Amino acid sequence: MPWWIFALLLIPFLDAVLLAVIVTQFGFLNWVGMVLLVVLTGLVGMLLVRAEGRRTLRKMQRSMVRGEPPTNELLDGGLLIAAGAFLLTPGLVTDAIGFLLAVPVTRIPIRAALKRFVIVPYADKKTGGFASGKVWTFGFPDQETAQGRTDSTAGGTYDLGDDDYTVDGDDSEDSYTIDFGDEHTDDRDDDPFAR
Repeated sequence: MPWWIFALLLIPFLDAVLLAVIVTQFGFLNWVGMVLLVVLTGLVGMLLVRAEGRRTLRKMQRSMVRGEPPTNELLDGGLLIAAGAFLLTPGLVTDAIGFLLAVPVTRIPIRAALKRFVIVPYADKKTGGFASGKVWTFGFPDQETAQGRTDSTAGGTYDLGDDDYTVDGDDSEDSYTIDFGDEHTDDRDDDPFAR
């Protein structure tokens, strides 16, 4: 079972257990008081999410006016949407997670961790390194790929190592020859247009 499905099943279970423990341990806090506490935390949280959402929209507009991409603001907006969903779900554990995502002091480290461990690796995987600038400009990005290649394949192509070939150009013609250093013949050797 994937970990996120387990987490989605664990959070309501922890909410129910925590509510039962609080009601049984504190006699003055009955079920009605507990429901009022959950509603109050949800209401305060939603007011906080609304205020932070407006602040994030203003920051996004300012960064767009400066001509900068609003990446942090977009991530904050996504985290605030998740915070609103957690705060609307009844329970103390979900309210605590919602407050962690809504308050800027805790949201900024969560945003940084999300960028570093989720977004940048995913974008690099999809773009081949262009998202973060980790682009291979020379050689093979995977050394196992470079070591696992053979000298020649069935199609007559070669994996050339360091300085294993020379190119001789002849100024009188528009052709060139490549000396590979061994005698490999192919069916295309008889065809003058194969080079």
